[in-house]
Amino acid sequence: MQFNLISFITFLLILGIEIFIGIYIDDSFIRPFFGDFLVVFLLYYLVRSFIKIRSSHLIIFVVLFAYAVEIAQYFNIADLLHIKNKVLRVIVGTTFSWEDISAYTLAGVVLYLIPNRYK
Repeated sequence: MQFNLISFITFLLILGIEIFIGIYIDDSFIRPFFGDFLVVFLLYYLVRSFIKIRSSHLIIFVVLFAYAVEIAQYFNIADLLHIKNKVLRVIVGTTFSWEDISAYTLAGVVLYLIPNRYK
């Protein structure tokens, strides 16, 4: 393990944007698509803050993790686990969407295309 301050600050900035979107934006693009797009970056920089790993491997891991969460939503994981807490239900998610899958995929591609000096 190796702490990376720049990645952690990037994670915190993206987290702030995600919270802002969740609280103040209620539209048909930014919240549902861009929020899901950003969550891949959020997870990428969170993991990168603490674990030194090859960028391409981390991108694949994060995108596959996002797919797994989305698939769990297809099977109503929040209801199966009897999650009642609203915040936790938002984090886990309750609705499967192919648009979410495409947002995760696009985010993974964009992350991959960003030169390493910015990661």
